[in-house]
Amino acid sequence: MASLKALKGRIASVKSTQKITKAMKMVAAAKLRRAQQAAEAGRPYAERMEQVMASLASRVAISDQSPKLLAGTGKDQAHLLVVCTSDRGLAGAFNSNIVRAARRQADDLIRQGRNVYFYLVGRKGRAVIQRLYPKQIVHQYDTSGIRQLSFADAQAIASDLVERYLTDGIDVVHLFYARFRSALVQEPVGQQIIPIARPDAAAAEAAGGANAGVEYEPDEEEILAALLPRNVAVQIFRAMLENAASEQGSRMTAMDNATRNAGDMIQRLTIQYNRTRQAAITTELVEIISGAEAL
Repeated sequence: MASLKALKGRIASVKSTQKITKAMKMVAAAKLRRAQQAAEAGRPYAERMEQVMASLASRVAISDQSPKLLAGTGKDQAHLLVVCTSDRGLAGAFNSNIVRAARRQADDLIRQGRNVYFYLVGRKGRAVIQRLYPKQIVHQYDTSGIRQLSFADAQAIASDLVERYLTDGIDVVHLFYARFRSALVQEPVGQQIIPIARPDAAAAEAAGGANAGVEYEPDEEEILAALLPRNVAVQIFRAMLENAASEQGSRMTAMDNATRNAGDMIQRLTIQYNRTRQAAITTELVEIISGAEAL
């Protein structure tokens, strides 16, 4: 049985931890509001950009002159997985869920005989992927110095990805991040960003009907050549904004649970402390009474 001094020290330690987790929850809640607003504000543009790209891609016949970001390399062998995680922990299962989704995709591709490589954005996904796929990490983009997300940060990553796609023999690029649903729900998402995913026949027909009266100037291929690199940057920027909101929501929930668990532990330790103290008092009384009777 633990001594009274040890129990008292544990209670004080848990109370200090509870204060820290409560403060972290409040900070995450304050940051979540701004991050959520930014993520929700960025969705319409990114989604509309994706729709425009799909519509244009369905109207263009692939040829040797088509942009490589649209036509692809003609192969499906080398896949680059861009895994976006955070730089800080204590955010529940936020980072592990993203990495798990990327691992699932990587394992499926490896079983199909494909070559898989990783491009890591953020620090928290590195340990697991470096342990499981040590020779397949091509780059680790450090975001620890970014204090306020900007489109320029996404453009830098997008430019690097496009350059690697054009020169390093990459055939397909996938992007993994967590889409923010609520403070309790963050959904891991994986999407193909290079080459642009062409819609299936039914979707292409629906898109064609919806844009039947639209005429593009200049022609579709010129527009695509200009917009395809920007679309990559837009999708990466959306992923970073969604991740920022998801991280704060997951951290707020995790710290709230930690605060509640600390309260429960303090209650149990207090009961144990009182019982131990009462037992010590009872033992002393019995010794005093026994000594008096012996006299």
